[in-house]
Formats: sequence, C-alpha cells, structure tokens
Amino acid sequence: MQTSDITTDSGADISAADRLPGTPAVPGGDDALPQITPLLVPRDGDVQPIVDPLRLASWARNLAAGSGPVALDAERASGFRYGSRAYLVQLRRADVGTALFDPIALGDLALLDAPLADSEWVLHAASQDLPCLAEAGMHPRKLFDTELAGRLAGLPRVGLGPLVEQMLGLGLAKGHGAADWSTRPLPAAWLTYAALDVEVLIELRDAMEALLDEQGKLDWARQEFAAIVAAPPTPPRVDPWRRTSGIHKIREPRVLAIVRELWTTRDSVARRRDLAPHRVLPDTAIVAAAFAKPASLDALVAMPVFAGRIQRRQASTWWDAIRRAMALPSSALPPSTLQGDGPPPPAKWALKDPKAAARLTAARAALAATSERINMPVENMLSPDLVRRTMWTPPAGEDIQAALRAGGAREWQIELTADDLRGALDAPVV
Repeated sequence: MQTSDITTDSGADISAADRLPGTPAVPGGDDALPQITPLLVPRDGDVQPIVDPLRLASWARNLAAGSGPVALDAERASGFRYGSRAYLVQLRRADVGTALFDPIALGDLALLDAPLADSEWVLHAASQDLPCLAEAGMHPRKLFDTELAGRLAGLPRVGLGPLVEQMLGLGLAKGHGAADWSTRPLPAAWLTYAALDVEVLIELRDAMEALLDEQGKLDWARQEFAAIVAAPPTPPRVDPWRRTSGIHKIREPRVLAIVRELWTTRDSVARRRDLAPHRVLPDTAIVAAAFAKPASLDALVAMPVFAGRIQRRQASTWWDAIRRAMALPSSALPPSTLQGDGPPPPAKWALKDPKAAARLTAARAALAATSERINMPVENMLSPDLVRRTMWTPPAGEDIQAALRAGGAREWQIELTADDLRGALDAPVV
C-alpha cells in the first residue's frame, strides 16, 4: 500500500494509514463507511499540461528510472469533436509524481511507451481509455482495471468516485468529465479535476487487490486484465449508419437508403470540420427527412428540423444526399435488416426452436444462482452472447468447455460456468 501523504482542501496531511479503512466495506453489509474527506488539492500542487517536447523527453527519462505501478487516465471531447482522441493524458507514479500531457500540442506520446513497458498500468474503466491511448502511441503490457475489479468484487457502485469513497474514505469532486477537453487553454479547475483522477488510483488499486484476494477472486481478475491487454483492436462496425437513433422504426429500403446517404454525408462533413456528428446534423433530422422523402430543396427546408440557420446554410448538401438515395435502383437499396452470424433474438426462440428456448431459460436460471452465490454480475461471469450461442447450437458430445474456450471465455469463467451450462442442455420443454 502506498504511504505517501495527500493534502485535503483544509491543508492537512492525511497519511494512508489514517485514511484507508482497515477492512473494506462488504456490499450489502452494515459496516459504516468512514467520514468522507474531500480530496480537492493535488499533492503536487498546481500541475500544468506539458506541451514542450523537451519536457516530455525529461519525463520519459524520469519514468524509465522509476518503479512501481503507473496510474493513467485520458480526457476526450467525444461530444464536441469528431472521433475519440485524447486531448489530455494524466499520469502518476508514486516516486515520480503527477504529470498532465497535451497530446495535441506534442503530436503523440509514443516517447512514453518504452519507459512504461515494464510497468503495470492502473486505469479505471480501461476499455474507455485504451483506444485513445493507443492512438497517442501508448500500449500497456500489464494492466489493473479498478472499475472491473469492483464488478468482480460485487460492489454495488463501481464509478471512480463511489469506489474511492468506499475503499479509501476520500471524496473526489466531479463535474468536468463531459467537458470539451479540446478547449485551449484548459481552465484551472479542469486541470485540478484531471490531476485528482489519478491522485489516489494506485491506493485504490491496492485496496481492490486486497479485497479480491480476500474473496478468492484475485486470479480471476488477473485473467480478465490479461485478456484486455491481449485483445485485438475492435474491428469497424458493419453499416455503422444503422446505429442512427430512431432507425428501428424504419423498414422500407428506400427510406433506409436516405438514412444511409445522409449519415454518410454527415460523417464526411463532421470528419472534415472535426465536429461531433450530432453537432453537424442531429439523428432526429436524418430520420425525419428519410420518412418525409421531400420532393424539393424547398420542401426540405420547410421541415422544422431543417429550418434553423445552420441547417438552411447546409441544406443543399443534405438535399443532394437525399436525391442520390432516391435515384438508386432497387438492387442498390440496403436490406431492411442485417443477417447476423449469431442466433435470433431470444424472444423468438420459443417459436423457432422450443428446445433451445428451454435450454436458454435453464442456463440463465443456473447462472443467476451462481452469480448470487459468488456475488458477481452474471455478465462478468460469462458473456451473455456466448451463453446464447452455446445454448442455440450446443457443442457436439456436450463438450461445453471447448466451446466456451473457443468463444473467448477465460479459464476461470469456464471452470465456474461449464457445469451450469452442461446441466441446461437436457432442460425439458415446458
């Protein structure tokens, strides 16, 4: 456990021994949490973003000479800018201190990758930050995810703030996570918020490790963390335009073609202007125009969702997209739905395959019982998609373990759930 001091807003130093609960509170237990101490001032004081390549190189040398886990976090501007790149990266190592890096000014942070190659990275909700860190040139080799640790431990609230309160008795001020981090210069309050997000992440990691060890789940967590590190990049979505909000109401191929053309055009404009797509054209406008099939530019701008000054200025762009969709031959129209490679929605199983429906019902009941017994969300025990696939097409010879392994399940998950699924294979049809 780290023993460095933390400064609160009152200016008093609180040692780790004083601020960490002796025994982490157990979910659902009656243990009273310690009085929450607000954590509002970074222990390194005012931390300014590093924008000078020479300072970046100096930090790389310091990190290479340091030891121990490294806390990392990243701030994006997903609701404001195109894509999910990092606009600020926070880092803390106990023997080096806290640094904030501006990857926009620096170009990338690849210079930090080698010095951190042998270090365990500590992140909260790692899957959110690892893609933008990789885009900045940083890749973990060993990982500890405090949010995932909280899920595996069965804690009821796994956000960073609630975990820090429960495990460390400290209160993190929140409020800037959804801000536009592409803003320059960044306000002082935002920088304080960013520095505090890694301030006690190492202490939280140590507390979560102790709790998982006490519950007999530490090896499970290590397997999960290793799987995150080894996971390949997420492949691009097939037909990403089908995620347009409200598209579930559309079945006519011609209307879907209009959605596709408007979405693709909007994406091109948003990428060029570096704006979040919804700031260029809302999904509601796309769906409304698709349903209306306006016959002219004037008819388009007469629609309330296109009557604003910005949309009127770009109206010809959207009208051209609609005209392209209307001119497509029937053979070029998109199908109403995509054929997936998995089983149908569970709601349709009873009609399509009553035996499979019975297997799925039995499997879900057995997994729910195991979930309650070990105090862990069922979706962390085994991927719901893998459960459905296994119950829809059971493996030959009841080789459940091999099927789960081929589906990406970790060994601890296989050991924990194989008997539950095996027992569901012969479930009677009710």
